[in-house]
Amino acid sequence: MDVAMNEADSLEALSAILERITENPYDISLHAEHVRIARTTGMDEHVESALEMMTAFWAAGEQVWLPLILQKTNASNLESPEDIKTILGLYARAEHDHLSIPILQKHLEFLVERWEHFTESKPEDLGELFTPDWMHEALSKVVSQGLGHLTKSHLLWDIQRDWELERLQYSSDEEKDNLSNIVETMLLERLQQPHSNYEETFQVYSSFTTNYKAHDQYEPLLVKASKLRGRSVKGYQLREPLETSLERSGFSLDGYAYYLSAERRRKSPDIFVLKPLYERAISEAEKRRFDGEPGAEEALRSFWTGYVDFLRTQDVEDEQLLLIFQRGVRSVPASGELLARYMRFLERALQLEEASAQIGAVYDKAQSIAPLQSDIEQLVPTVLARAGFEKRLIEAGKSGYGALLQIVLDGISQVRKASKTGDVRLRLEKHLSGVCLDVEDLYANAVVLWEDTAKHYKNSYLAWTSYTEVLTRQHMYDDARKVFQDIAAKNIDWPEAIWEAWISFEQLHGTVANIENALDRIERAQFQVNARRAQETERAQVAAAQLIAETQASAAPVATTSIPLQPVPAREPAAMDVDLAVISDSNSKRKADDDIAESSKKARIEEPPAKLKRDRENCTVFIAEITAGVEEDELRALFKDCGVIREVKTTQLPNSLVATIEFMERDSIPAALTKDKKRICGKEIAVHLAWRSTLYVTNFPEDADDTFIRTLFGKYGEIFDVRWPSKKFKSTRRFCYVQYTSPASAEHALEMNGTDMLEGRKLSVYISNPERRKERTDSDANEREVYVAGLSKLVTKDDLETLFKTYGTVKDVRMITDDKGRFKGFAFVEFASEQEARAALSANNHELKKRHMAVTLSDSRVRPKNKAPGYREEIRNRSVRVRNLPPGTQDGLLQQALEKHAKIKRVEVFTNIAEAEVELETPAEAGKLLLRPDSIEFNGNKLQIVAENTTGPPTSRPIAPPSATSGFFIPRNAVSRPRAGLGSKQRGARAAQLLSTSGASGSANPANNGGGGKGQDDFRKMLLGGK
Repeated sequence: MDVAMNEADSLEALSAILERITENPYDISLHAEHVRIARTTGMDEHVESALEMMTAFWAAGEQVWLPLILQKTNASNLESPEDIKTILGLYARAEHDHLSIPILQKHLEFLVERWEHFTESKPEDLGELFTPDWMHEALSKVVSQGLGHLTKSHLLWDIQRDWELERLQYSSDEEKDNLSNIVETMLLERLQQPHSNYEETFQVYSSFTTNYKAHDQYEPLLVKASKLRGRSVKGYQLREPLETSLERSGFSLDGYAYYLSAERRRKSPDIFVLKPLYERAISEAEKRRFDGEPGAEEALRSFWTGYVDFLRTQDVEDEQLLLIFQRGVRSVPASGELLARYMRFLERALQLEEASAQIGAVYDKAQSIAPLQSDIEQLVPTVLARAGFEKRLIEAGKSGYGALLQIVLDGISQVRKASKTGDVRLRLEKHLSGVCLDVEDLYANAVVLWEDTAKHYKNSYLAWTSYTEVLTRQHMYDDARKVFQDIAAKNIDWPEAIWEAWISFEQLHGTVANIENALDRIERAQFQVNARRAQETERAQVAAAQLIAETQASAAPVATTSIPLQPVPAREPAAMDVDLAVISDSNSKRKADDDIAESSKKARIEEPPAKLKRDRENCTVFIAEITAGVEEDELRALFKDCGVIREVKTTQLPNSLVATIEFMERDSIPAALTKDKKRICGKEIAVHLAWRSTLYVTNFPEDADDTFIRTLFGKYGEIFDVRWPSKKFKSTRRFCYVQYTSPASAEHALEMNGTDMLEGRKLSVYISNPERRKERTDSDANEREVYVAGLSKLVTKDDLETLFKTYGTVKDVRMITDDKGRFKGFAFVEFASEQEARAALSANNHELKKRHMAVTLSDSRVRPKNKAPGYREEIRNRSVRVRNLPPGTQDGLLQQALEKHAKIKRVEVFTNIAEAEVELETPAEAGKLLLRPDSIEFNGNKLQIVAENTTGPPTSRPIAPPSATSGFFIPRNAVSRPRAGLGSKQRGARAAQLLSTSGASGSANPANNGGGGKGQDDFRKMLLGGK
């Protein structure tokens, strides 16, 4: 039943992916997904169809071609000429797409196997196939494609070598001389090619000379061959370190890029080495792109453009270069840079009429490639290349301006449709403007173009200055002046450029009154812009200070006490220890040189080795069914031969006595488990790994507490403990560990997994296996969460969920608000997986409600280096100190107890002093705890709640300077100095310039002024697309 369901699901997914491919056939990720889904069906016809569809649209790699060829070969009749030709055709197509040594090797093996098979009985209808001459040509053609692969070409060449030598060995006397010359030529050519097994090739040539040449020719022939191979040996040895480095990098794309760069920098680049090296890099990039590796598509485009540029500089024949371009546009059809080069090549290599047809066909096909149409950096070069060809046709008198204007106007429309920000460099607008300004009848069109561009790119200084320049060029001074007046105080991305252009304009074309008016307006605009920038800076600093304060508070370290394994000797004074008495008695400053000299004389002290991380889960056993009254010493005596014991704890539960024993090393656990069923005081004990009776429970309701969990799971057995996580690092953590006294109870409780809870949640319950920690929902919460800043105050939780669900499953969105419930402008979005969170980083700089957001991975444990002024005092004002805690107090349980009385933000317990630091949401909430008339009771202890120390941190984390005799190091430059005030230059210099997306609303309507008004309305309709 399950298999049928899985097959039905696979077929449904297959149908869905085919629909998506139909809509966007040039999305390679869809084809890769199609292949993966087809393989899940287990049906060869679906797999074959998916592989063939991939090869129809894309230049595929060996991961597609090899299984397709194997499947076709297995299904073919290899006695049939038609089937054999089909297989050979598949090999030819595969080798045309990308260089692949495995494919070439399989091709050669197929040829040799069929040759040996048909040697005995060859069907007549095979014709010339598999004749000796045909085999020689076929093998040579296949081998030649991989000859330049320095380290693996021998895998191909050796196959042909062995075939040729075997043919020579069994040849007749009439054929022997001719075949001997063929083999000799083949060996000598190979000796002149750099390759890894050149010594073996030389030995083969030596044996060949011994067997097939006269004895008196042996020595001169070997001397000649040795001289011939000298250059190729040096060539390989020169590149051997690069090949080794590439292999050590795992044949990474960066490794290939470095190798290619090194070869291109040589005084005389070797095309025999570089051509196959580019092919290897392209093949590797294609393989990684198919696997979905980030950056592989960009690297593949870069390799192709570098490849064709290199071949062009080497004066490669046009026919060969045409084949490379055709392969390239199949491999990266969305690369505008490669398409632009292809169109320029066609213009140069073909006759005008043929070139026009070919370029038109290439450009028309590019219009159907969705990834190219959505990528401005690839779309613009494509349009410019097409427009450039049309411009040169006009100059040659072969065309008119109508087609050129339409191409560029369509391109401008496509760019604006592809992205809200458009092309900030305005490359197409500049190109079209240049064309219009070169023709007198088109002057007015340039004015209309820049008017529309300035309205679209409202805050672009480049658009507005270009608009005023064309107005000035048309002597439309009043219109240009009006534009300057309208935009001088607007929110432009570079207002200083606008002001400078205005002053230059008035200096050339204005009166004294115009100049003074411009200066006055610019001065007022400067005040407005500076005030706006100051407000933006202040808001950004406040938001940053709040974030820093919250992160700093949540990243406070936990006070821990480590158990030394052996006595630690007193530490000798280190090189940086300073005698405080000497410093205090000195009346003059020490020079830096003296400091260096003194410190260099002191001995270097070895620091103690870092302590090993404690591994409680894997080093602890649980003992149940213990007789009442058993002491810890009796347990130690039973387990002493298992290993070094770190800690023994006994706990009296209502119905039984249990214990935990933690060892220093996990290697002690197997021996400890053998104590199961041993007797203490005449009664057998039960021993098991502690984690086997522990459950990891998550996804319960937010208001669930310790009582809720114990009630829910208590029916399955006796609960030893419920451990709650501390929320000092992440306030949204919602999981706990439920530990039973027996593994059977834990396994029985697993039936709670998937139980429907409140709020539409399904409870998650797992055995807390430490080896499967990554599978726990909260174990990688920091990696699955992104931090989103720079948001508009109008953004809602639904807005963020709608945006980020395009990258994956959104588990939670936390909108950070102030004490009045107002949104602060930043939020945290948690995804179901780390991969989805990393994919969401693509939303960085995305515009949402006229604000560009910043998206980064969230890691709440990172302690910020820059602290907001007064952040410590603000935290202390809303913090209290809780004393008289019972031993073993958990942060999470204490927080649950206190949340019944006030809104708690963070709790940190200091077990060594039985106190806790509690940070509340607001000072008012802190006051609720401090002013309570009655005490709060927690686990039998009455808690003492006092105000947090406002003059310093808690005693567990002292920061007061030591006494003069303590021997601690005090930096000699740590002298108090006045800080920059609120209005100081230092503070003002740190203010960042923040740009707003709200644009200028001013516009200008230039008069005709005889500047070629005829046809202007028609051009405006073309530009606006009929609006």
